Order: sequence, then C-alpha cells, then structure tokens
Amino acid sequence: MADEERTRATRLKDAQAKAVRLFAEIEKRGLVAPGEGERAVSDRIRDLANELFGTTRHWHRRIVRSGPNTLLPYRENPPDRAIGTDDIVFADFGPIFEEYEADFGRTFVLGDDPVKHRLRDDLPRVFAAGKAFFEGDPEITGERLHAEVGRLASESGWELGGWHAGHLVGEFPHETIDGADLESYITPANGTPLRRTDKTGRRCHWILEIHLIDRERGFGGFHEELLTL
Repeated sequence: MADEERTRATRLKDAQAKAVRLFAEIEKRGLVAPGEGERAVSDRIRDLANELFGTTRHWHRRIVRSGPNTLLPYRENPPDRAIGTDDIVFADFGPIFEEYEADFGRTFVLGDDPVKHRLRDDLPRVFAAGKAFFEGDPEITGERLHAEVGRLASESGWELGGWHAGHLVGEFPHETIDGADLESYITPANGTPLRRTDKTGRRCHWILEIHLIDRERGFGGFHEELLTL
C-alpha cells in the first residue's frame, strides 16, 4: 500500500507539472488575446495540450471566461463572449495525463487596470495562505478550510464566487463528485476531515480552488491546483 500511495502521489504531481507547462505555453503563444472568442481560445488550448502531450481527454468541461462571465461559478454556461482589450480572463482545464487527472486554473489580465492586476496577484497569495492553513491543522475539515478561504478573500477585499473551494482528485475517473456528495467538496456542509482514506483505503487527494470576485465592478478571477501534494 505504501508503494502504491507513493506512485499515486508521483503521478498526480507529474500530471500537474504538465498542466503548469501547458499554461506557460498558453501565455508564451499569446493564446488569450483581445478579439478572440472564449470558445475559440478553449479549443486552441485543447489542441495545444494534444500537441504538447498527446492529451485528447479532459475529465471536466473546459472553461475560458472573460469579463462579466468571470463572476460565474463552474456550473453556469454563459453565452460565448469576445475577449476585450482591457479584459480579465481565466482558464480552468482538467486534462488527463496517463490516466491521472490534473485540475489547473489561472487568470490573465489584458491592459493596465490596476484593480484587475491586484485581483490576479491576490489569487495565488490567497491560495498559498489557504494551503498553509490546511497544512497547519492535521484534523482540518472541509467546513473549516472553506471558512478560512472566505476569511482570506474578505480580508483582501473580495468575495468568494462559488459554493465550494475545491474537490477530490485522482485517477480517471476519480471519486464520484456531485452535488449530493458534499463530502467530496471543500464546502461549509462538509464537516468530515479532509485527511482521510476513501472506500478502498487509499489516501484522499484534494484540489483547492480560489474563485474571487468583485461584484460591483463586474469581474472575477480563478486559481486552482493540488492542495495535498
């Protein structure tokens, strides 16, 4: 079991490392650009993942959102929108690398709006503080971590944009996570410890999602990656 757990951890970290490379290449190639439609950018990122890694499958719906669409949580499905010259854009992708899932999200800012730049810069800082809080409490529950992420968001001048702040991740297909299985999410309704094993005795691994919004100004941003490794 110990060898199996080490292998799982290595494969999940490798999957995320590929996602990091993918997103670095997105920026290098300037795929997120004014005048481009969200769906067109999503398709180009999909094709780039295939070019770089031979990846053709994604375990969740690919998301690229810009402007007011960045206020919306994952389950919403807004109409396609053209990216503006002074826009904020986030991408949320779940590519499958060698049967292991990555779940990775980053925010891009076009133009010089200082508030949008501040939001983009606050996202990884809130993520790091949330991860440090998780690491400092061996018995932490989904409820407690969600509350802390909400506190960190408010302290920074933002709101949380979704009903949860992360979820289980693993081999494809990973643990079934749906609205009825709240123990699979980092949410106020999950009072169970995040450090636990699943029904087969394997360690649970988690993604931490930071979706911060400024409702008054009409935009938000997104950052996600592995929490437990």
